[in-house]
Amino acid sequence: MQDFTGSPVDNAIAMQKYGVGQPVRRKEDDTLVRGKGKYTDDVNLPGQLYAWIVRSPHAHGVIRGIDTEAAKAMPGVRGIWTGRDLEAANYGPFTCGLPLKSQDGTPLFQTNRHALMTDKVRYVGDPVAFVVAETVAQARDAAEAVVLDIDALPAVTDCEAATKPGAPVLYDHIPNNVALDYHYGDTAAVEAAFASAAHVTKLDIENTRVAVGSMEPRCALATYEKSGGRYVIQVPTQGVAGNRNTLAKQLNVAPDKVRILTGNVGGSFGMKNISYPEYICLLHAAKELDKPVKWLDERSSSFLSDSQGRAQDIHAELALDKDGKFLAVRLKGYGNLGAYITGVSPSPLSLNTGKNLASVYKTPLLSVDIKCVLTNTTLMGAYRGAGRPEANYFMERLIDRAADEMGIDRFTLRKRNFIKPSQLPFAAASGVTYDSGDFQGVFEKALAISDHAGFAKRKKDSRKNGKLRGIAVGSYLEVTAPPSGELGKLTFGEDGTVTLTTGTLDYGQGHATPFAQVLSAQLGVPFDAIRLEQNDSDLVRMGNGTGGSRSITASGQAIVEASDLVIAKGKAAAAHLMEASEADIEFKAGRFTIAGTDRSIDIMELSQRVREGKMPDGVPSSLDVDHTSSDVPSTFPNGCHVAEVEIDPDTGVLTIVNYAAVNDFGTIVNPMIVAGQLHGGVAQGIGQALMEKVSYDASGQPITGSFMDYAMPRAGDIPLMLVGDHPSPATTNPLGTKGCGEAGCAGSLCTIVNAVVDALSDYGVTHIDMPLTSERIWRAIQDGKQSKAA
Repeated sequence: MQDFTGSPVDNAIAMQKYGVGQPVRRKEDDTLVRGKGKYTDDVNLPGQLYAWIVRSPHAHGVIRGIDTEAAKAMPGVRGIWTGRDLEAANYGPFTCGLPLKSQDGTPLFQTNRHALMTDKVRYVGDPVAFVVAETVAQARDAAEAVVLDIDALPAVTDCEAATKPGAPVLYDHIPNNVALDYHYGDTAAVEAAFASAAHVTKLDIENTRVAVGSMEPRCALATYEKSGGRYVIQVPTQGVAGNRNTLAKQLNVAPDKVRILTGNVGGSFGMKNISYPEYICLLHAAKELDKPVKWLDERSSSFLSDSQGRAQDIHAELALDKDGKFLAVRLKGYGNLGAYITGVSPSPLSLNTGKNLASVYKTPLLSVDIKCVLTNTTLMGAYRGAGRPEANYFMERLIDRAADEMGIDRFTLRKRNFIKPSQLPFAAASGVTYDSGDFQGVFEKALAISDHAGFAKRKKDSRKNGKLRGIAVGSYLEVTAPPSGELGKLTFGEDGTVTLTTGTLDYGQGHATPFAQVLSAQLGVPFDAIRLEQNDSDLVRMGNGTGGSRSITASGQAIVEASDLVIAKGKAAAAHLMEASEADIEFKAGRFTIAGTDRSIDIMELSQRVREGKMPDGVPSSLDVDHTSSDVPSTFPNGCHVAEVEIDPDTGVLTIVNYAAVNDFGTIVNPMIVAGQLHGGVAQGIGQALMEKVSYDASGQPITGSFMDYAMPRAGDIPLMLVGDHPSPATTNPLGTKGCGEAGCAGSLCTIVNAVVDALSDYGVTHIDMPLTSERIWRAIQDGKQSKAA
């Protein structure tokens, strides 16, 4: 019998260095910062052709004809297809699978979009044909030669206007362009609460439409394998398994007839997690021509064809008793769906807004009534937060306004309404139950690290310099993605590596490092030996992708459960090899030990022995597991942000001079990655709050179609951030984690806007809508001066 004695001390040191809670540098950083990443456009295949999409120049119109004859005769052109050409292929429509219903019980209306339009166009950029040629230049030239005969119709871009009598109708089967008349809440109880209220605060709030603007445009490379009748596409996604199933449905084939490959992804924020018409076109051409076909979007086209976010017009109300206790909150208004419904687009505008509205407050009642409306604009989708920042924005604006109207200090009003730790678990009016949190503790810590106590002096100094200064807090709570299972497959390789296969997907979050930290902590596997596989739908048999701040919780639980299965197999194998009873085998720090002895075997050595040896019946022949976790519940990350701004009243120019955030993300696996996610979310919130807005003219033409017209935040617009943690680990998953990817947006929108209103309060300004451009701020100041003078 061989005596297995390893080095438990070395294992313990390694686990401490790379364990949960350590700021381990991201595995991919050395590759990416050197420009060695492999994105979709970096992939090329022999003999590939190139596609270009022909798009409608009209926001609304009837297609009378598409003349492609001249274009087909141009040099290098290998094929041109219209919607009529694709009809014979019997592809399925793009639909929305959410089981949402209007308040009268009517299911969500489907727009059943097809890859290319045949009857009508409904927004500027609607695809009507595509060209494939030997070079990009040839494809583009031929696309410009396609002649469109479209009878223009009146267009509507405002969602409230689209519901009025006489408005242009996008679909004959959707009355008043309302695809979903969403309602949540006990209307009678809410009305009674408002009727009995000592005070009601009311605000009309525009939540502006934003473009995604990811660094990497959409791109795809399609092939068709004749021998197996299988479609293969290299494309940036947020999860290969779910997108494979969606694409297979649209292609009308079984899922095993579709393979999706995703390399590095240069940002998505929700936009790349749906299927698009271009992908059907590319795969169709690849099959017809028996050649790989590639397409890369241009930025000007991205502004037309990529899904966009936010876009709500809301009337918000908060009912309070005489002491400022919240009695009820309600929202009524409109959400802009754009021209087509795909993916999850109605959810951020309706369901998710309602689910997150209650936030950290013990508001007993809420109601949400939002009409999700079709307009002649680019389609909408999830955008970082997808309803979570929206809801927190509405709630925090109401609270600040109510405090001013009632003469109650803004902080005191919040403290009176925070859910207390002793009240947890707390059944919120939104229909979910919060399991953990210390909301006032987070709030107090945020005030402390932001030096709120010193604000009065800073404001006085600003006034001496002719500047306005304002400060505000923004508390937030997010309900992360709904419960779902996740893949946790572990494979011990002959080369001494361990491959984790899971169905989330890294598109900038840095999954490889925290996932390896969790696995190393669970099994004692060397950190550097762990590989992550998320990018090939042939290998990732299932998974719900990355979105809704779910990755570390979902994949983390899958890793923990899979590790337990490995340990169980390892105990049986170790007992056989060391000639001991399985009941006497203990596992700790990567080693299986006979209890009460110094005889042990390292997990990596054990995996090699069972692989190479001939194990008897009943003894595992490998330590590999292929596991799907049980449903992982939603978590409730929360926090409090503090923004301090300074404004030049002569120009309206605003500077964010201080920014602090304290967050409860539960157990933090890698604090450096979490801080980076927070910084990125705050930056996107600053962009929307200060400068971003997609706009259209009266005919439906976009007037923000490039970065010359659509402002994005730059490094100089982003302040230094003080970040603190006040964790209350979740009780609903084995790691105690809570999501963090979208929290920066959720906390920043309301905080920045509230701070600006505070700075302008001397001029009687009580509300200002995003984006807070210098012109808009200057005009608010001038209006305030005139009101005072009058």
